[in-house]
Amino acid sequence: MGNTTVVSSERGRTLLWRIRAVMAFFIVALVASGLTAIPVEAELNAVASVLGLPPQANPQDYSGLPHWIARIREGIRDTNARHPFIAYGFDWLAFAHVVLGILFIGPLRDPVRNRWVITFGMIACVLVVPWAFIFTPIRGLPRFWALIDSAFGVFGVIPLWLCRRWAIELGTLGAA
Repeated sequence: MGNTTVVSSERGRTLLWRIRAVMAFFIVALVASGLTAIPVEAELNAVASVLGLPPQANPQDYSGLPHWIARIREGIRDTNARHPFIAYGFDWLAFAHVVLGILFIGPLRDPVRNRWVITFGMIACVLVVPWAFIFTPIRGLPRFWALIDSAFGVFGVIPLWLCRRWAIELGTLGAA
């Protein structure tokens, strides 16, 4: 897999430690967020319970977030009962997150050489925002859902931007 980044200065070691810590957090968060797609029905039941929704809550009896959670839960239950193969899409969503997490092992090991992966991640995070705002109305989701999905891109780009900046600085220190 090649050598990992080697640094000789104290500043270089500090930068490398920061990059690796943030990159490790990013990888874990990316993989974990993807894996949550698999047990979506159980997760919706848990959220509904926290909101005080009974197991057979009628979405029309609620408003705001409880209405939306009851509606989603009803849709997922109906789909899983009648067309369980549709959930296979959730499995592949989780798989994509795992594969993307593996991609970020490159900058974890050698952030200077693999800075392009960090840039790729930043581009993906930026693209989340228009993607969310285009597809939420097409799919009949409430506007606030686009804000929630966009937050993943906005908050995801911040640690990547820091890592990219640090990787550039590390490169100027002559890391090999």
